[in-house]
Amino acid sequence: MTHPVIPIVANPDALKGDGVGCHSGKDQLAAAARAAGKSDTLDQYAQDYPKGPHDQPQSMCPAFGSLRVGLRMKRTATILSGSACCVYGLTFTSHFYGARRSVGYVPFDSESLVTGKLFEDIRDAVHAEADPSRYDAIVIINLCVPTASGVPLQILPKEINGVRVIGIDVPGFGVPTHAEAKDVLAAAMLRYARTEIGAGPVAAPANRVTDKPTVTLLGEMFPADPMIIGMMLGLMGLAAGPVVPTREWRELYTALDCAAVAAIHPFYTASLREFDAAGRVAVGSAPVGHDGTEAWLQAIGNACNVEQALIDAAKNKMLPAIKGALSAMPIKGRMTLSGYEGSELLVARLLVESGADLRYVGTACPKTPYSDADREWLESRGVHVQYRASLEQDIAAVNEFKPDIAIGTTPVVQAAKELSIPSLYFTNLISARPLMGPAGAGSLATVINAAITNKPRMDTMKAFFGDTGEGDRAGVWEGVPVDRPEFRAETRRRMEKAAKKRKAEEMI
Repeated sequence: MTHPVIPIVANPDALKGDGVGCHSGKDQLAAAARAAGKSDTLDQYAQDYPKGPHDQPQSMCPAFGSLRVGLRMKRTATILSGSACCVYGLTFTSHFYGARRSVGYVPFDSESLVTGKLFEDIRDAVHAEADPSRYDAIVIINLCVPTASGVPLQILPKEINGVRVIGIDVPGFGVPTHAEAKDVLAAAMLRYARTEIGAGPVAAPANRVTDKPTVTLLGEMFPADPMIIGMMLGLMGLAAGPVVPTREWRELYTALDCAAVAAIHPFYTASLREFDAAGRVAVGSAPVGHDGTEAWLQAIGNACNVEQALIDAAKNKMLPAIKGALSAMPIKGRMTLSGYEGSELLVARLLVESGADLRYVGTACPKTPYSDADREWLESRGVHVQYRASLEQDIAAVNEFKPDIAIGTTPVVQAAKELSIPSLYFTNLISARPLMGPAGAGSLATVINAAITNKPRMDTMKAFFGDTGEGDRAGVWEGVPVDRPEFRAETRRRMEKAAKKRKAEEMI
């Protein structure tokens, strides 16, 4: 296959010595990427996804978020460019979470990175995949090493045989979390779709069935939530638009053709910038609990110029039902909450209105203006809100507040269970439930209350197993572990000697 020759700006320095690979530090990778011409991309990510108050939360590879968005879209091919170990892990994770499509991969070595051959291989792969009978779009994702080496996806053809081509960099040293990586690809697609709309008429979505003004829903949600939101919007003469990230390309056009955007997940900064460029107003928070629903209906109604009488009618219809559901399914107990999905503050509001004594909510996502209302509401009720929460902060909250139940990520749940505290995994057991409107009001109580009652069972297990499996007793043993204090003392002596030697060398 013959293609025009395109000059590649390679970065040989990125591969000097031991090489810039997965084992390299983030500072070395970032410096290499800037030297290779990726400064604008990294600067934009730093602006969109600020890292403070600490460097970066511990969560899965950020690129999983972009990969997930691509794999969930119809007629979309997704290709990864990165180290084989990273691609294997991302492919495994994506299929673990239900992906039913193949993930493309363009392999490389040090030579192909330095000479620019990797870019040519990616270009050939895109041309080979660009079959308009199968695909509307092809997504190519640069992982850490190709980004650090300056592989220029931005100069790929924008379209091949009528198939759109979208290349994005999603390095772990530039995008903090997989939740924000969803925004990276969603925004790139919105930007492309907005350009198509500006160039002329576009195809209408096959499933658009309303002439009412629509509200685009920003952020992945439990499948029932958009329907519940649509029911509430219908009371005000509005309709629910597509959920972004979308499931097919043409939904992007409908998403942009909305009366307002509901930033259900408030960290989609780049996507919100595209909606703003299209002249669309965004509203933060979500219809969770009584207070959240009342404020959200009012804000959406104002943004869409709905008459106050219709807004009040919607409130009068929904709020008593929500209050009834909350009172019928109360949650009693002290708890902490942490996660990395982006819906943590919404879940926290629902827990508080359900009667829970919530002391701490940690989210791996950043603080944005669109979460201010939720943060202020929670803080006014004595809940500590921690943005960019680290694992250490989440576990410290468990240790400090000694909750009846801890809701969090896998390592938080593990740490809490070691303390005989009942725990629930946030992603699979909490966020994968309806949260909006009356359905959300009673959705969490059953699973949380049932878990709290397991405290005696956990105390029994703790008493039975004792300290088995802790510290140097962890692992599988054929016999009973024997404590050898003399080995510990010798190891400690060697470490102290090595430390003194390093100190002496520094002084020379």
